[in-house]
Amino acid sequence: MRNSVESIRRRPAAKVLIVGGGINGVGTFRDLALQGVDVVLVERGDYCQGASGASSHMIHGGIRYLENGEFRLVRESVVERNRLMKIAPHYVKPLQTTIPIFSTFSGVLNAPLRFLTHKQGKPQERGAFLIKLGLSLYDSFSRDGGTVPRHQFAGREKALKELPRLNSGIKYAATYFDASVHNPERLTLDVLQDGEKAGGDKARASNYLSMVGTGAAGEANGTVRLRDELSGEEFDFTADLIVNTTGAWVDQTNATFGTATAFMGGTKGSHIVLDHPELLAACAGREIFFEHTDGRIVLIYPMGDRVLVGTTDIDADMSEDAVCTEEEIDYFFDLISHVFPDIAVGREQIVYTFSGVRPLPRHDETQPGFVSRDYRIERGSLGGTPVLSLVGGKWTTFRALSEHLSNEVMDIIGVQRRQSTAELAIGGGANYPRSAEAEQEWIKKRIAPGLDAARLEVLLTRYGARADEVLEFMAAGNNAPLQSTHELSTRELEFIAQNEQIGHLIDVLIRRTSLAFRGLVTGEMLLEVAEVLSETLNWDKVQVAKEIQNAVEILDRRHGVQVDSLVS
Repeated sequence: MRNSVESIRRRPAAKVLIVGGGINGVGTFRDLALQGVDVVLVERGDYCQGASGASSHMIHGGIRYLENGEFRLVRESVVERNRLMKIAPHYVKPLQTTIPIFSTFSGVLNAPLRFLTHKQGKPQERGAFLIKLGLSLYDSFSRDGGTVPRHQFAGREKALKELPRLNSGIKYAATYFDASVHNPERLTLDVLQDGEKAGGDKARASNYLSMVGTGAAGEANGTVRLRDELSGEEFDFTADLIVNTTGAWVDQTNATFGTATAFMGGTKGSHIVLDHPELLAACAGREIFFEHTDGRIVLIYPMGDRVLVGTTDIDADMSEDAVCTEEEIDYFFDLISHVFPDIAVGREQIVYTFSGVRPLPRHDETQPGFVSRDYRIERGSLGGTPVLSLVGGKWTTFRALSEHLSNEVMDIIGVQRRQSTAELAIGGGANYPRSAEAEQEWIKKRIAPGLDAARLEVLLTRYGARADEVLEFMAAGNNAPLQSTHELSTRELEFIAQNEQIGHLIDVLIRRTSLAFRGLVTGEMLLEVAEVLSETLNWDKVQVAKEIQNAVEILDRRHGVQVDSLVS
């Protein structure tokens, strides 16, 4: 049995059990661990596998929430955006954002109606007047020691000079700053490992460990049944309090406790990733962010040498896997042509697609795009055991949300807060070089035989300052580079297998690296990575073949990537 599961099975009890290993569950785990609380987290799949890993890769204040009157959420989001750029600088970076504007006064009648009455009205593109007003309010929330510059407005001539491939029909362009998170999966892992380190034996977590019902001892003492999804073994676990952070699946999770709830009404958001140098150059390093004619917020922005395009906002069918459909791809192509009409885009340029279900509250007749992105905490019980269910929440506010949720937990179990996470660096953000020059100096100092600047840049991007731990591990053994990619070596894969709770081959390709996201996975790579992992994870030849086939099927079914397996 895996060490992470074994530690939980060996002592099948804790003060608090968190069910759900997305960013909000993991953030709450870290916060409680820092307070000395005996806490266990279980996740039925891999960490950050659901909505947390299917985000738009943005850390943003949510300028459009102003129109709904959600000033508290916008203020909190902006504060947390600025904070994450300080405490997680290895993954959260400033993102220059430009809004192309096609009218002056569009929406000025509809927006006040929505603000005052919360009635939706007919979707319309926002004109310059409303966007200027919104950005001015946004700036008032954004001033935190000059973290980001104030917004700027440009007329058509200046805008087209800066971004010449934009639709020539624009009247204005507004530019402001938010932030991006280029690797949300690894940031989630950093938060988790911080919690494990802070809590020691009192903070235990395992992926591929699901909560499948109440335990044999019954509901009254908070006993649930856990199942190891890799081995199939089951055992009972007892907690004084249960926290349900399973996102869009909160109601389904409560149903396993025998409690019927109807809190959730998630919406599906899909994205595509393009290998398109012409579109990449047209963005000029900026995110292009705007409201399409149907009222949806959409974005086009560069991530390294790829372009991310998203997102849709469609009521989700929870009985089906969330996947990007052909209709959604057509929609993305339409919006690209709306912004960059002379740039052709074809399906052959798509290297990856992904989709997730946002954990939104039930919204009945409300259009998905206008549902609040704020969060609330619902109290229930499993017999006599308190159950807290998280409804809503967004990536940007995970730290503040986790603090709020932890405070509720501690209020119930009678524990006092002893440490804030507001200024506490996350994982590889501690001692991370704070400028491009400092990053180059960090790389220069570590160049050695077998470690050129390109390889070191990959490691710094992947781990932040924790790359030094990886380098030390790599230096202590045979660190042969892989033949299928220059971005991995045998010793780095051994480090990942030993330290990052790998359950399946696909975990490495999607969530421990960005190889799948960038469309770099090949059949040769699948075989080579699986064989290296097999030595640490004790996979036999049959298991290696299963892992490769599983990866091929997931990449095809969920991400639109066809990879020929070299194993028959």
